[in-house]
Amino acid sequence: MVNVSVRYPPGLPYIVSNEAAERFSYYGMKCILVVFMTQYLRGISGELAPMTESEARYVYHLFSTANYFFPVIGALIADIAWGKYKTIIRLSIVYCLGHLVLALWETRSGLACGLTLIAIGSGGIKPCVSAHLGDQFTQKTSSLVTKAYSWFYVSINFGAFLSTILTPYLLEHCGPSVAFGVPGAFMFMATIVFSMGRRRFRAIPAEGLQKYAAAFKTSGVLFTLCRLLLLYSFVAVFWSLYDQTGSSWVLQAERMDRKISVLGFFEFVLLPSQVQSLNPVLILFFTPLFAYGINPILAKHFQISDYGRVFLGMVLASFSFVIVAYAEYRILGGVKTSIGWQALAYVVLTLSEVMVSITVLELSYRRSPAQIKSLVMGLFYLSVALGNAFTALVNYLLSKGIGASWIEGSGYYLFFAVLMAFTAFLFLCCQHLFAADEYFFDEVH
Repeated sequence: MVNVSVRYPPGLPYIVSNEAAERFSYYGMKCILVVFMTQYLRGISGELAPMTESEARYVYHLFSTANYFFPVIGALIADIAWGKYKTIIRLSIVYCLGHLVLALWETRSGLACGLTLIAIGSGGIKPCVSAHLGDQFTQKTSSLVTKAYSWFYVSINFGAFLSTILTPYLLEHCGPSVAFGVPGAFMFMATIVFSMGRRRFRAIPAEGLQKYAAAFKTSGVLFTLCRLLLLYSFVAVFWSLYDQTGSSWVLQAERMDRKISVLGFFEFVLLPSQVQSLNPVLILFFTPLFAYGINPILAKHFQISDYGRVFLGMVLASFSFVIVAYAEYRILGGVKTSIGWQALAYVVLTLSEVMVSITVLELSYRRSPAQIKSLVMGLFYLSVALGNAFTALVNYLLSKGIGASWIEGSGYYLFFAVLMAFTAFLFLCCQHLFAADEYFFDEVH
């Protein structure tokens, strides 16, 4: 019999709705960055001064690196000094200022200033919101945590879908000021919504430096951290591939046939940046499909550990880049190439994301000690920063004419596909370091 007295915490709607609005803001801004830098960027005198493709990819991934590095600092501030709620509110204001700068200052200096402010603001939001969500649950309501994180992930992708459809349209028809301004308005709205729930939240106070440092002396804490850091080092390579949907995949989409026909009656052409909307749509479909369909069916025949799902996700990520490499080969050969090839790659990469990102995010919260949950979330995002730093380095070298000639065209995508496949192989070989008493895959007897 279901215990109807167990209800979701009262602060949950404020966190989920805040996340949807904040994700609209973030993905809306980020999905048009490469197009803005290669087509709309202006010089000091107001003249057009766009970047080259390799330079734009470098800046995009450099921003992503900073965006996912600052959460480590934000997590420390939250756990030691301010607490999660105050950290989120205060750095959200910095985030809003970053959007304002992007909307009003269309030069390289404005781009650098705006993205820096957004990256600093992200430092207070990314590690704290997901941990703050988990803090709302007590032992009595712990059975609802997994479902709550599923709704949390749905809110992220619902906001991402709306923004990746709308913001490219605003850039095309209204210009950069409006295209960056609308996501900024959503970020401001997200901050207001979150502040409205302050009296309903279950807030975990900051530990203070002395108590925080003492937590690391607790038996097993350092061992757990080392195990998670080892996992994150492998997952970093996944992010070096995944985040290219906003850079190299957008640039490839510009040279593809993006005409969409709906049953032969209605036709439209997707903007290159709008192709990214496939990912959140697929996430909204695949997340419940796996949770309530595929995973229970597989569980009847195979016992797949969390790490086994991560391994399978890595393999799929590699295959998705093989698909876009083949599409690039066709494009360079002068063959008219449908956006359907990228759509197929998005299906494969989204399956990979479900297996890697959701699994590692939930695993991180579940296995981290209570005193350092924000820090662990920050370290999780640090893996995203490391992956983007590697991609930024590759593109920086290419922009300077440094590097092997074969890392061009389809070879660029194959390089990352091989890198991911090799990483998955190493991950499989190291399975005993993650789960000493179990294999990634085992038959159910």
